[in-house]
Amino acid sequence: MNFEIPQTIKTWSQFGHPILMWVLFATAIYALYLGIKVKRTRQADKEVRKELIKGNFIQRHHQVGSLFMALVVLGTIGGMTVTYINNGKLFVGPHLLAGLVMMAMVVISASLVPYMQKGNTFARFTHVGINMSMLLVFGWQAFTGIEILQRIISKL
Repeated sequence: MNFEIPQTIKTWSQFGHPILMWVLFATAIYALYLGIKVKRTRQADKEVRKELIKGNFIQRHHQVGSLFMALVVLGTIGGMTVTYINNGKLFVGPHLLAGLVMMAMVVISASLVPYMQKGNTFARFTHVGINMSMLLVFGWQAFTGIEILQRIISKL
């Protein structure tokens, strides 16, 4: 059985990955903001901490981070799938490789959470370092994606 995807779907499917990634880039910045609030809450004096705890920043940071991780994995696989469907191959280059590294960084960072919850400062430092590095890679990745998107649009 040979299943052929309609050309309209193949064409428009190419825009799902970039849209999702830009939403995720904004989500990563929001997760960073929440992480900073968590740190401020943890380091605040008793009175200020009482007020900051009401913001429930740690719970929100965990929720946004979990959603981010799931969507980064799905978005990476989705982008690769759409590329393969439309071109019959993957283009192994800086954009793809950086995306795979970024996905690994997000997963490794999340794996440190149980150690951070036990007070492991090395895990916390590593979590922050990986995420800040991932955000830099993500920023670069977004702009290389625009170049790819421009090539796709020029062929329409």
